[in-house]
Amino acid sequence: MKVAYFTMEIGLSENLPTYSGGLGILAGDHVKSSADLGVPLVAVTLLYKRGYFVQNLTPDGDQLELYPLFDPRAFMEPLPLKIRLNLYGRTVAVGVWKHNYKGMKSSVPVYFLDTDLSDNTEEDRLITQYLYGGDDHTRITQEAVLGIAGPQVLKRLGEKVSTYHMNEGHAAFLTLHLLNELGDIDAVRNLCVFTTHTPVPAGHDTFSYDLAREALGDFLPANIKELAGTDKLNMTLLALNLSRHANGVSELHGQVSREMFPGYDIGHVTNGVHHLTWTGPEFKNLFDQFMPHWREYPEVLATAHRIPDELLVQAKLKAKRRLINYVNSFTNAGLSEEFLTVVFARRAAAYKRATLFFSDMERLLNLSKVRVQFIFAGKAHPKDGAGKELIKEIIHEGMRYEGRLKLVYLENYAMWLGALLTAGSDIWLNNPRRPREASGTSGMKVCFNGGINMSVQDGWWREICRHRGNGWAIGDDEDTPDEETSQDFYDVLEDAVNTYYVNQAKWINIMKNSIAECCPYFNTHRMVKEYAEKFYL
Repeated sequence: MKVAYFTMEIGLSENLPTYSGGLGILAGDHVKSSADLGVPLVAVTLLYKRGYFVQNLTPDGDQLELYPLFDPRAFMEPLPLKIRLNLYGRTVAVGVWKHNYKGMKSSVPVYFLDTDLSDNTEEDRLITQYLYGGDDHTRITQEAVLGIAGPQVLKRLGEKVSTYHMNEGHAAFLTLHLLNELGDIDAVRNLCVFTTHTPVPAGHDTFSYDLAREALGDFLPANIKELAGTDKLNMTLLALNLSRHANGVSELHGQVSREMFPGYDIGHVTNGVHHLTWTGPEFKNLFDQFMPHWREYPEVLATAHRIPDELLVQAKLKAKRRLINYVNSFTNAGLSEEFLTVVFARRAAAYKRATLFFSDMERLLNLSKVRVQFIFAGKAHPKDGAGKELIKEIIHEGMRYEGRLKLVYLENYAMWLGALLTAGSDIWLNNPRRPREASGTSGMKVCFNGGINMSVQDGWWREICRHRGNGWAIGDDEDTPDEETSQDFYDVLEDAVNTYYVNQAKWINIMKNSIAECCPYFNTHRMVKEYAEKFYL
């Protein structure tokens, strides 16, 4: 009996453009640790032949979106199987591709659903072409393909499923498919578990019932409003009402989720990262030498203080050199491996507040003058005008103070670049407005590479942060004015700069604490074991 993991996106490698960001990377890491640990799991997602998008930035900072065609044949095999769905009163054929992810103990099959078939109309062939690229009409049809065709694929392939794990509400239509098949709400609940990743109401998918009935017709049960909300079809409510367990992805996010959906028993399993994917070669070699069982048991990284100081510093310098060489070769920015390197890399969205960085330019310029350099990266959603303006503003500030401020914005933030940035950064900066970051995972990757977090205490960082012990905390909550938060940020950054250049022994100790205190827990081996013990068994 297997766990069937349903996710709208999945990031297994940079060669498979079937993810946009954190949700997809988390899903890929979940699959990888399941394979390493021997957890019997299969994954179901959609095949996006034009992916999310490739980001190009003009010299003036405008974001251009490109959608190159992805040929999956080098990475997966087409299966001789088709599922037929009734959508908008017409038959839509769904094909299946299989990618086998091989881990240390087992393999996890990942099934990609594809409507780009000659059986379909031109319109229907586009259903699975773009990730997060359409309107509600496109979104509901994509979610119908995932949630309705997905379980049928598993049944036709003979996969015996004991638990369906919905990674976010996108897959919630599978509960209605099971309800149509089993005819019993309790039986459906007994089969399903649900993870929500979204701490703001706007992030939860809702559809008008008129659209839902137009798209899905008689597939919707007569009591749909009791299951999914009276005003609109809320995919999160549907999943909550038809699951035996539900969880957020950090302690704080679990609390926020219970406040958003009162009356529901929503726990939490804090996210992690797949340590073997996100630890760079420099630190893999170091850990192999001093903690040889870390690959199978990342918890042994709690003994990181046994690493000699000079070897830790050398490994960090090598990782940083890889990053700086890449940046300089593509941007001619003239960054130095000797400078304290601060990285801010994440989706360009207003609540992440990248431009708090510029609220006191004189203070920032003074810090930069004492050998501090800044690297930014991140995509804005194609329809997010405010996010695009954030990118433009950051680039313009760098141009405005050229010669006085070492700042560069790297285009096309993706898995490979994320790995390079998390390996090479000295400080990983994160200042969202709390509590709008459900968990965050990029900062966890930094810890596996001897980097140090400087972050608002939101998501995962709130659970482990020891200010000036294993990183730095930026003071903030929902009601703190941005001006106050920015001043605290400058105070904290100045303290970090002084520590880096004046007190190397303390800096090295914080690096070791970052590894020893964060890595043993914030990894997907621990996370998957927790899901198995709490929800799967």
